[in-house]
Amino acid sequence: MNLNRQALDVSRELFDAAERLRVGKHRVASARVLDCGIEAAGGLQAGKILSEVCLAGLGRVELVAGPANLSAGPFVQVTTDHPVAGCMASQYAGWEVKVGDFFAMGSGPMRAAANREAIFEDIGYAEKPEVAVGVLETRSMPTPKVVAMLADACGVLERDLVLLIAPTASQAGNVQVVARSVETAMHKLYELGFDLDRVQSGWGIAPLPPVAGDDLAAIGRSNDAILYGSEVTLWIEGDDASLEQVGPQVPSNSSADHGEPFCNIFARYDNDFYKIDEHLFSPAIINLVNLETGRSFRFGEFVPDVLQCSFYE
Repeated sequence: MNLNRQALDVSRELFDAAERLRVGKHRVASARVLDCGIEAAGGLQAGKILSEVCLAGLGRVELVAGPANLSAGPFVQVTTDHPVAGCMASQYAGWEVKVGDFFAMGSGPMRAAANREAIFEDIGYAEKPEVAVGVLETRSMPTPKVVAMLADACGVLERDLVLLIAPTASQAGNVQVVARSVETAMHKLYELGFDLDRVQSGWGIAPLPPVAGDDLAAIGRSNDAILYGSEVTLWIEGDDASLEQVGPQVPSNSSADHGEPFCNIFARYDNDFYKIDEHLFSPAIINLVNLETGRSFRFGEFVPDVLQCSFYE
């Protein structure tokens, strides 16, 4: 699979129907840039496509109904039969893009082209594409220096770089962050040393919070959606004993930081993600289904009170 080529194919709808989807088309240097929520309004449909670009076309993202006791709004549902390639080699926001005063969290298959993270050696995936496609979670449009750095890191010409951009506090950005329920479960398993090749398929759902008034508040709400309101099911091959052993360590309630709105936790750690217990970043509930034995295991809990406080108070 060529992740970047597949992501480019998914992004074509944004290029072709930019006006209808309320997306802005730009050239920065010679790179193609799609604004999904900075100056352009963006929207829910743009967020859905943005999320599927993050997954390199290896997952489907939909807005669906969910438990009304958790959230009054829609839920973001993700389904994939390629959770390692789609979530870990592409969707995971593992690239901190820093150039001068510019900062963004980078995701999408350009990560596999750059191959800068240790995770690619561990999962055995990287690629040298002819075109690189990336998603930037940021409030600022990239500068020519940012484009030059990204193109060089990905091994492509600037004209062969495609960037899709949305801040967290936007409709599209809100959707693409909350569409990470399966990815957070996969990354948690990775951190726990579980063999990700055993995971064959993933499904996840998480409440879509109201769009926040600023990006800091949006970070809090979107994280709360995953930590306290998401449920993920993974279909796995192999033995039952390892699933029973790893299962209790996967959901967010395995962390000592669990139990209060993320904005409070974030402030307590000086707004530094890397000071927070890494075991917190995972779904509220995880279901592990063994494809070989037919047994399934369920761990974790929803916390509606925290969601109510985060979303509506």
